[in-house]
Amino acid sequence: MGYFAGIDLGSLCTKVVILDMGKKIKSYTILRSGAVYKGVAETALNEALSKAGLEFKDLRYIVSTGYGRTRVPFAQKEVTEISCHARGANYFCPEVRTVIDIGGQDSKVIHVDDQGRPVRFVMNDKCAAGTGRFLEVMAGALGVDLDEMSELSFQAQELIEVSSMCTVFAESEVISLFAGGYKKQEIAAAVYRSIARRITGLVGQLGLKEKVAMTGGVAKSKGMVRALEEKLGITLIIAEEPQIAGALGAALIAREKDVSSA
Repeated sequence: MGYFAGIDLGSLCTKVVILDMGKKIKSYTILRSGAVYKGVAETALNEALSKAGLEFKDLRYIVSTGYGRTRVPFAQKEVTEISCHARGANYFCPEVRTVIDIGGQDSKVIHVDDQGRPVRFVMNDKCAAGTGRFLEVMAGALGVDLDEMSELSFQAQELIEVSSMCTVFAESEVISLFAGGYKKQEIAAAVYRSIARRITGLVGQLGLKEKVAMTGGVAKSKGMVRALEEKLGITLIIAEEPQIAGALGAALIAREKDVSSA
């Protein structure tokens, strides 16, 4: 019996998934990345191993992905998050043909085939606009956490806009709107709509192929999901734990690499 690990070392969170030979998820863990990438990768992997009742020696192959994938010295291979998110989404729903991943520092839209292989993709990696980091800064400007900001957005009654997509300028705009008498509910909803516009622009560069899955930690935000669904006019497919899609894809690729080399 063999086991395989995928480690997605993101800018905000590190995710680890352990698979068995039958592609069953044995365990997973999600930790904040912090500044010491090597340390958090080891900690997250050890936690996932402990949950699965396994030891490091039980792992046959390890693949790293994500923002810090080059900083996992015990991984046998590094794979881009484009390939890993495509594979992870395919695992949860083989009918998916478009994957939207909003990460901590970038956003991606990926066309995938029926095997979960990326066909084409576009990526926003030039600034934090439309990313998890952008959401964190906006929540901070409102003095709430991410969950509360999502809940507030559903209570909005007045339609306003956050026009700037630069994180620094958008933060100032949010503070000005709040100082100008607008409620947190309206501002929160406007923040999600602004990101939805940005993501819709990325989707437009490729074209929308249904079915569409959303992966990454931001997919847990009901406010973000609603804004994106309204803007695209579709219902997004979201796994029970969308944040592990990249690590899951890495683990699936680890299994394939081990089997093909046997």
